[in-house]
Amino acid sequence: MILIKNGYIKTMAGDDIINGQIFIENGKIKQVGLNLNVPETVEVIDAKGYLITPGLVEGHCHLGLWEEGIGFEGEDGNEDVEPITPQLRAIDGINPLDMGFKDALEGGVTTAVVGPGSANVIGGQFLAIKTYGKRIDDMVIKDPVAMKIAFGENPKRVYSEQHKSPVTRMAIAAMLREVFYEAKQYKEDLDASVEDEDRKPDFDLKLHALLPLMRKEIPLKAHVHRTDDIFTALRIAKEFDLNITLDHCTEGHLIAEELAKEGKHALVGPTLGSRSKYELKNKTFDTPKILVDAGIKIGIITDSDVIPIQHLSLCAGLAVKAGLSEVDAWKAITINPAEINGIGDRVGSIEVGKDADIAIFKGNPMFDLAFETAMTIIDGKVVYKNEKVDI
Repeated sequence: MILIKNGYIKTMAGDDIINGQIFIENGKIKQVGLNLNVPETVEVIDAKGYLITPGLVEGHCHLGLWEEGIGFEGEDGNEDVEPITPQLRAIDGINPLDMGFKDALEGGVTTAVVGPGSANVIGGQFLAIKTYGKRIDDMVIKDPVAMKIAFGENPKRVYSEQHKSPVTRMAIAAMLREVFYEAKQYKEDLDASVEDEDRKPDFDLKLHALLPLMRKEIPLKAHVHRTDDIFTALRIAKEFDLNITLDHCTEGHLIAEELAKEGKHALVGPTLGSRSKYELKNKTFDTPKILVDAGIKIGIITDSDVIPIQHLSLCAGLAVKAGLSEVDAWKAITINPAEINGIGDRVGSIEVGKDADIAIFKGNPMFDLAFETAMTIIDGKVVYKNEKVDI
């Protein structure tokens, strides 16, 4: 049992609480408020007026799939020899001992939604994990959370270099339609086989991996930068009645009113850094505000390791500098990406019943370059303590 007291708490589920308290038991948040009634034997953490937030949530990244500081030996995010690979699972490629996980804890990031890269038209399954542990199986929040698909330059470049399809946006779309049609038929036959054994299809690993998508248990996680790719992704999702999130959504600010009509969510980024390819030419930190003003729920992402994951809060701060409200910026790195990825019942806010994932900051990590993460707590366990900070 732990009692955190004397902190400025951003619950992300209501008003901030000044000099607030959080009571943690068995890895869950049991009470939040003022002057809580707790057992005398509780361990007390005096937050000394520091900022307390939910553990930050990275809504789209490749943590542990591209390991820090090495090359080919640690590159496990793209099986870029075949464009359609829904059967790949990120859980089988993540190294939880990669130093990127230490960076996450030092930045107050307690949840990461991790999956394959964008070389393939269908890259495989994303999952949501905690950022502390030695065995990935024990770190899972939800697996899978989404099926990765990719449009635009990345699959075009990878397969044009191999002199095989897809080399055009038309081919990318056609490949998706073909496999989704097959998966739809596979699902219908499998469902019908409950009453008619003759309808049972031969097992197909690729099509079987698409069943959670076809059953609308998980969404497509669409790598889209340009406006035309965004609209193609939405068109295909409608054709097959699939849920979808728009990841990167780099030119979303150019079509915000159209996107608002669609009612889909966006995970925006990585915005910090150079415009490394043509489809990023309109990249700007204005995008989050424009999308929010249009009524679109957004998360802000690092796409780690494109931007180091510990700079998630900095990316949110730069969006505030471009006009996004501080409240919306905090939502974009806590509760919003949690809800967009279907794990908002576990993480993203400081509420009774949720996982006790907490970050304690000395200074505001969005605006103060000299801020320090004083402590990071996951499932009620202190997993990082900054020896330079009195706490």
